[in-house]
Amino acid sequence: MNIDLNADLGEGGDADEALLGLVSSANIACGWHAGGANAMRDCVRLAAQRKVAIGAHPSFHDPANFGRKEMHLPPDDIYAGILYQLGALSAIAQAEGVRVVHLKPHGALYNQAARDPAIAEAIISAVHDFDPSVAIFGLANSRFIEMAREAGLTAVEEGFADRGYRTDGSLVPRSEPGALIDDDDEMLAHVLSMVRDKRVRTVTGEWVPLDVRTLCLHGDGPHALAFAQKLRRTLEENGVEVQAASGLSH
Repeated sequence: MNIDLNADLGEGGDADEALLGLVSSANIACGWHAGGANAMRDCVRLAAQRKVAIGAHPSFHDPANFGRKEMHLPPDDIYAGILYQLGALSAIAQAEGVRVVHLKPHGALYNQAARDPAIAEAIISAVHDFDPSVAIFGLANSRFIEMAREAGLTAVEEGFADRGYRTDGSLVPRSEPGALIDDDDEMLAHVLSMVRDKRVRTVTGEWVPLDVRTLCLHGDGPHALAFAQKLRRTLEENGVEVQAASGLSH
């Protein structure tokens, strides 16, 4: 069994360098919800040194809310914003002798793309027009994943180690009970169900089929690094090889 471990980096946390020793893919903030030019360059350099796959992590232009507030923008604005952020990170990567191989939207943009075809289409079109070899990470079982494949892009289904799920396969909103899982043992069981059994238990107790090929480790929690270490060790003990999604998706 193979799984990709990804983490959202360059967002101002102090665990980025340590997390890069544990993950296989890095989603680097592009300045619109967090980070900036220097943080992007630092993350690219560190990821390149550790041979971690480099991805763009674009968002709505909303640093005040860390990109987690829903916005309703014209698709053309979203398209241009994705190109802007992807282009900035790609320029830095090129200067460092590497390239951006995937894109994962952040926060509200990610969740809205999973359920709004117009937003999904804007993101997919921007990635396709920029470089159709760039893969898209999106919520497993979402229409966003299907649309990316229909457009000829590589789409990688993502699951979340620390988030609760609804029966439709969507994430429980952060404002609702059960949105976040903060117990290590519960998170490990949650992950192993997704990776080994290809299913997830919802907050209401049902089992839902879920075929994930990359797992997100949020790097901004107080115990993110300790949990990442424990998860990596648990996966290896269960015969799961950690490998970048670019090696799983073609």
